[in-house]
Amino acid sequence: MIEAEELTNVRVDTFSTLLVEYVRSVEGTAIIKGLRSPNDFDAEFQQGLMNRKLAPEIETVCLFTNLDQLFVSSSLLKEVARLGADVTDMLPTAVVEALQSKLGL
Repeated sequence: MIEAEELTNVRVDTFSTLLVEYVRSVEGTAIIKGLRSPNDFDAEFQQGLMNRKLAPEIETVCLFTNLDQLFVSSSLLKEVARLGADVTDMLPTAVVEALQSKLGL
């Protein structure tokens, strides 16, 4: 879905290795993670420390969400959309269309 946005400075890829191994394979130097909640922080903190142990040359950078999206999660958005509420102001257009198609709306 992100490819639909036509972002020229973003590459969409898949991999089946450890994240740090993938980052090395593309000659990356950093992993950027988004955090919404304390639960996200706890999980990302543990993963970040493991990644640092496995690949100390790769930095992990965490970005905090803005307050407008603090409560948003994919499972919550799917449930709200399934029950008929409008989620168009919380998602990119391509994601709204895919969600509506998946839910038969």
